[in-house]
Amino acid sequence: MSFGDQGMSYGPPDPYAQWVAERERIRRRRRIRFAAASAAGGVLVATVVAGAAVLYADGDEKEAGAAGAPVPSTTSSEPVPSSRRPVPSVVIESPSGAPSSLPSLLKRPIVTPEQAFPEKDVRLADGTAYERVDLATTTDCAHGMSVQLAELIEQGEECAQLTSALFTDAERRSQVTVTVLSFRKVEDASRVFAMASMDPVTYQVVSLDPPPEAGMPTVPPGSAGVFRRLMTVRSVVFANGQWGDGAETDEAAITKQTTDLLEYVNKRVVAREDG
Repeated sequence: MSFGDQGMSYGPPDPYAQWVAERERIRRRRRIRFAAASAAGGVLVATVVAGAAVLYADGDEKEAGAAGAPVPSTTSSEPVPSSRRPVPSVVIESPSGAPSSLPSLLKRPIVTPEQAFPEKDVRLADGTAYERVDLATTTDCAHGMSVQLAELIEQGEECAQLTSALFTDAERRSQVTVTVLSFRKVEDASRVFAMASMDPVTYQVVSLDPPPEAGMPTVPPGSAGVFRRLMTVRSVVFANGQWGDGAETDEAAITKQTTDLLEYVNKRVVAREDG
């Protein structure tokens, strides 16, 4: 079992410009290609998440609710450029309803890229076919996300591993990046999921560009996209979906592809980490 949240920037609305600017900044600095890394296994017991309380530090700490639905507000005494909002201090309390097996489960290895993304050719239950055209992993997680998300993660322990895969449909029109971001502590995964659920534009992982051998175009700057995420106890699984040509039509179709691939990967992470 896992907890999910849906968020979408399609159209795009005004805040989407921030996401575009951040993505292009990262693209100019480097292409998203991670050094190969290996790890083995992982764990998740998503029932714990519901008991994790989020505290949003704003001078005084304010309770923001459960990890799946925080509603914090931001204030700052320092002037901040309109394109760069401050990253709030988010404190996650240890889950009160954690099962007795949680400590031993969290000692198990992190899920490997091969376990999270075992198939190059994917066929879902409804018969829809997808191809995995790229796979990349790193333990230097900041290289695959926005500055704000990296700063949020710095409030706890560093992430254990970030693994991303790029999928396309049978027509090779869509580009859906699914990312598994794993942590050693429940609280750190909860912090990321809470803030990404509240503001998926600011706290986002970066989509992979198709490798040259895939023969696919790079999505044009400023294109609309769909954001989805699911959470396990120690991992947050993200999915970013766009049409390769940057089209803003067929919203329902790209939303379905993004959601279906997110759930496909999440099931494999859950199956592996639950043992």
